[in-house]
Amino acid sequence: MSDWNDKVIAEFRANGGQVGGHFAGQPLLLLHTIGAKSGQPRVHPMMYQKVDGGYAVFASKAGAPTNPDWYHNLLAQPRTRAEIGTDTVELVARVATEDERERIWSAQKAAYPFFADYERKTNRQIPVVVLEPAP
Repeated sequence: MSDWNDKVIAEFRANGGQVGGHFAGQPLLLLHTIGAKSGQPRVHPMMYQKVDGGYAVFASKAGAPTNPDWYHNLLAQPRTRAEIGTDTVELVARVATEDERERIWSAQKAAYPFFADYERKTNRQIPVVVLEPAP
């Protein structure tokens, strides 16, 4: 985990899910995953979008040419949890269908234009992951 992530996580937890800096005023959650190769627990701060029945997160990696590690972790182990505000919720992750992805991704780019910048910086299609309540 990077020092930057560690600081965001600590600030999130100390302030009931609110942070300043880059994420100030933006919807942020802490996604918990299990490393696909290491088996070690990981925590990833990221923006989300509320969607019918759950939350959507975006494997943008700021427009890097590869998907982020957390995406691979969720493919290997879709049962997960997230800290949202002061709540921790048990979730199951799935990759959005094409129709869902288009609708959710378009809304994210409209609300936060830097996501469109990420899309322009990469040749890959940025995955949208839907997190739904675990049964």
